[in-house]
Amino acid sequence: MTNSALSYRSSVNKNLTILVDQFGYRPDDQKVAVIIQSVNPEPDSEDSSLDTDTEFPAIADYLSDTYQVISLATGSSVYEAKTSIWNQGEVHSQSGDRAAWFDLSSVHTPGQYVIQNSRTGEKSAEFEISKSVYRDILVAATRMFFYQRSGFEKHPPFADERWVDDAAFLGPGQDTEARFVDDKDNSALERDMRGGWFDAGDTNKYVTFAVSAVHKFLDAYVQNPEVWTDDFNIPESGNGIPDLLDELQFELDWLERMQDDDGGVFIKLGTLDFDRAEKPSLDRRPRFYGPKCSSSSIANAGMFAHAALVFRDIPALEFSAKTLQDKAILAWDWFMTHPIQTDCDTQEIKAGDADRSEAEQIGLAVSAAVYLFALTENPIYDSYIVQYFQDTRPFESFGWAIYESHVGDALLAYTQLESGRPETQDDILQAFVNSLEPLLADQANLEELDPYRAYMPDAQYHWGSNNIKANFGNEFYNLIVHNDSENSSPESYSAAALSMIHYLHGVNPFGMVYLTNMYDYGVTFSANEMYHEWFGRGIYSNALTSPSGPAPGYLTGGPNRNYTGSAPLAEYPPMKAYLDSNQGGDLRMWEITEPSIAYQSSYIKLLSKFVAGDI
Repeated sequence: MTNSALSYRSSVNKNLTILVDQFGYRPDDQKVAVIIQSVNPEPDSEDSSLDTDTEFPAIADYLSDTYQVISLATGSSVYEAKTSIWNQGEVHSQSGDRAAWFDLSSVHTPGQYVIQNSRTGEKSAEFEISKSVYRDILVAATRMFFYQRSGFEKHPPFADERWVDDAAFLGPGQDTEARFVDDKDNSALERDMRGGWFDAGDTNKYVTFAVSAVHKFLDAYVQNPEVWTDDFNIPESGNGIPDLLDELQFELDWLERMQDDDGGVFIKLGTLDFDRAEKPSLDRRPRFYGPKCSSSSIANAGMFAHAALVFRDIPALEFSAKTLQDKAILAWDWFMTHPIQTDCDTQEIKAGDADRSEAEQIGLAVSAAVYLFALTENPIYDSYIVQYFQDTRPFESFGWAIYESHVGDALLAYTQLESGRPETQDDILQAFVNSLEPLLADQANLEELDPYRAYMPDAQYHWGSNNIKANFGNEFYNLIVHNDSENSSPESYSAAALSMIHYLHGVNPFGMVYLTNMYDYGVTFSANEMYHEWFGRGIYSNALTSPSGPAPGYLTGGPNRNYTGSAPLAEYPPMKAYLDSNQGGDLRMWEITEPSIAYQSSYIKLLSKFVAGDI
């Protein structure tokens, strides 16, 4: 039996056939458990006979059983009903499963519960019903960014003893005295580029890769500021500034260090090989920064302008806002006076290509122009928006901003500006609604499309599919804010957004919470491994079999139907192209389980919409 087969089975909790959001539900939200029977088992497994139509009658009986909601406080049933079989018992092509739904939305009373099959006694994971059910999860997920800090120690009381490390990359030739990659022996070009976040499962730092996280943090704060308190247990907690913004400031400080005096921005910082140490603080490799590029410069312009717009209304951050505004204008001017480059990053610094296409850079410029116009009302920015807004990706693909969300969100922000041009605002809003109509039609047709109630097309089950799931949810929620037509349906939009959260919280073919090591938060089955240069090695290997496992709250990449590693994932439906593994080499788990600040921020932004601030 191959190691990859063993890894595949470890990704599935076969004891969970009654799937719920393993954290739980808010009292008045729709709550639908999914009952599954896999008919697409692992090849050559003992259950392979299930992949036949002759087995369906028994499966149908199983799926149509009566189920009870049991209160853990009293041990008694508070609700009982039969299921509804999904799509007349058809096999779901994206998962290879047959399924049924058990609707328990009528259960509103706060408490701890489990669902039980009345005939077989099989049980779901335990879950909670509470107004504040997602509060602790939001804190854990946000703290991922503290663990991703570069050049900053992770020690108690801010880091659990299981995940301590000293400050990394502050030694000779590292981030405080980084050399220019194209002139490595020139000490006169050394720069202090300490700080910022590790981008993903590596320890390098990329300006253009920070775009999604920075903008989503800012939007998450503005759209629900009361949930962002000052007590997330980071070193800045208690300073009177919401901890989300403190964490963001740590990244912005690094982004400022990446900007040259003339406004141009160096594109990335990192090492020249893959010879990593056991953990970052032990890594002594020299660090190098890349050239000033058009993509990184216009990326900084947008991030700085957006941050300035948010920070200027917070007294403790007013000075920072003025600095960021000035630096945003400087970066904008540099971009406008230099040609667009699409091959600026030679990738000698490993590993990701930080360049952006010309079309993507136009989108970044439109985004920057929106926030600069909101700050200054200078008509040059408005003119740029009007000239180029229809050339951006939200106008060219379905789903509005499931890709390049920073552009779609900036365009929607423009529609709310009193000084914006009404005809342009109308064009943006109409395109936004039209682009989401296919998604809404899909969500209304779940009886045929997705028993897991979080539909997206096969093509979106690619590298980082969990990020796209979260972005689908964010776009559904955007409809609540930006679609005020007479046909608007806020309740259905909210339910659609929540369905993406439930998928990530365990209502998926693996019955897995796609956040790492959440057992201390009450889940039954969580992602046990992730690909990471620190948390994915040594004692951090597996949450169940190693002394600590990965730190909690990291969102893994998700199923990837385009996976190129050695595991036989091409044999499985798109939703099952996943392994709970942290292995590199031929397995290439960076394509499956590697986390990212982009994925994490998409999830955090979405989850924050459903966290109450007055509890």
